Amino acid sequence: MTTGWTQPHSPFHAGEQAVQTRMGVRDKLEKLGRRVVRDYLADQHREFYHLLPFLIVGTLDHQGHPWASILTGPPGFITAPDPYHLRMATQPLFGSPLADHLTAGADIGILGILPENRRRNRSTGRISAVDDAGITVAIAQTFGNCPQYIQTRTMEVLPEVADPGQAKHIVQGERLDDAAKALISRSDTLFIATAYTPSQDSPAFGADASHRGGNPGFVRVEDDQTLIFPDFTGNFHFNTVGNILLNPSVGLLFIDFDTRDLLYLTGQADIIWEGEEVTAFLGAERFIRIHVEAWQRVAASLPLQFQFGEYSPMLQHSGSWEQMDATLAAKHLRCQ
Repeated sequence: MTTGWTQPHSPFHAGEQAVQTRMGVRDKLEKLGRRVVRDYLADQHREFYHLLPFLIVGTLDHQGHPWASILTGPPGFITAPDPYHLRMATQPLFGSPLADHLTAGADIGILGILPENRRRNRSTGRISAVDDAGITVAIAQTFGNCPQYIQTRTMEVLPEVADPGQAKHIVQGERLDDAAKALISRSDTLFIATAYTPSQDSPAFGADASHRGGNPGFVRVEDDQTLIFPDFTGNFHFNTVGNILLNPSVGLLFIDFDTRDLLYLTGQADIIWEGEEVTAFLGAERFIRIHVEAWQRVAASLPLQFQFGEYSPMLQHSGSWEQMDATLAAKHLRCQ
């Protein structure tokens, strides 16, 4: 089988290309992308998905709002019957936004991630079948992802994984409550769903699911409808930022790794490209600010138990909001 990108057009859409140009890596990334982005699953990635007890997915609801969700099952619940399809033998968790818009023909972004060794793979595609036994996705794009900013955690699959529809307590609203704000403020990991889905068809378009990590507190809660977090150096594909540039709607998923609560939210994103705050935040290339439009928290939803290992060594080179505030305060004091 031919390696790399087999399509005549670019593996990157106009938004991704625009950000690559802004960051001065456009020509380099076009060449690299044609080598590392595929329109099929390589054997190593087919085997990788088979190891996973969970999968992060990004989808759009019927109003076009993105949501990041999680599918779970015992290792082996994900299979790749051929290089062009993934099959998940499971159903959405109770309270998952995915349950309301899981239909054949829908765009879907997929993030396979194994926290214990920081391996991950990104895929995009379209749901080709939904039945009582699970979900099948036709792959459009796939590529390996670097391990940056992933905190290591080991996982234990709990017996309740066999009953994803088991009822749980749900709290929801438009303005974040204190519990939601506290969960966000102590998180070291988030998952983000974005999408660019114009009317014309192309493997470069569709939904996306991605990971962001940082030291606890890297997401700042500005008020009960606004979050902001730094965007650190990544793989320079700019899938997430490129989508936001063309479609600012986003979905976020936060996991409480102690209580197993899941916090889903959707809203609109702004990219803050520059300014003294961006410059003062060590390691940040830009900020992403989220204006929350709706959220829901499902108690003890995740049928997995996590044990923390260690923070990503990349975080030694990243700052914090407290350090940024102190740097700016000292700068302004000197200018008086």
